[in-house]
Amino acid sequence: MKLTTKIVAATCIALPATMLTIAAAQTPAASLAATGAREVPAKTVTVPDTVSPQMQKLIATPLNPTWNVIPKTTDEWKAQVATGAAAAMRDLPALREALRVKVEPTTIDGVKAYTVTPEVIPPENRNRLLVHVHGGCFVSFPGESGTGEAIFMAGFGHFKVISVDYRMPPDHPYPAALDDAMTVWRAATKMADPKNMAIFGSSAGGNLTLAMVLRAKQDNLPLPGAIAPRHANVGFDRGRRQLPDQCDGRQRAGGLRCELRQTRRPLHQRPRS
Repeated sequence: MKLTTKIVAATCIALPATMLTIAAAQTPAASLAATGAREVPAKTVTVPDTVSPQMQKLIATPLNPTWNVIPKTTDEWKAQVATGAAAAMRDLPALREALRVKVEPTTIDGVKAYTVTPEVIPPENRNRLLVHVHGGCFVSFPGESGTGEAIFMAGFGHFKVISVDYRMPPDHPYPAALDDAMTVWRAATKMADPKNMAIFGSSAGGNLTLAMVLRAKQDNLPLPGAIAPRHANVGFDRGRRQLPDQCDGRQRAGGLRCELRQTRRPLHQRPRS
């Protein structure tokens, strides 16, 4: 099986400086100067035979038709987010049933969240608690649509999980997401021994996982016994997807980058709006 795709822009990942150097070396200087753009030539990517048939099927799935569609207005952003959330929600009932997991909405010190509980929690996990921050490029998968990863962790790992339904741009730019996640973390440390707790998330959730540790250290809060930031989006500088109106792209949407961007000043002295 082969997939052919033309990569015109990177939506959620940064192009390393080394790749920019190579691209510049292979592209006529006059063309670069005239357009200010760099285009990666089309190439064929073969589905690897070193992974399971199930993973091969996932890799071979066609790209989302809106993967590189960048909304230009707040209403367009909200429409795209709503479409993605609806698609995610369709798969969740079957996933919960298959993994024997219960998901219940809750509010923790004013922050919306979901308690994700497996049908069976073994004795060694009954004093453990995981806090989940969902992915979605800092703008997608609101509400229950963001609980998929938490369901997997609860179902396969047999842990109780709190999934944070943090506020997101364009209505709530940085630091709303991180503030919400920290509110939940602060409350969660009173529910279990932090040494028996973990924070985890993927993509934007991985970024927020790392940012939460930085903020916890700054605020002298207990640190988790473990963290699992999976393919975390960090180090954003230029060329990121721009969020309209209240949010100046990832610089204000993200967590970790925003925590690190203001030289070396303490976090509480850095701009929050």
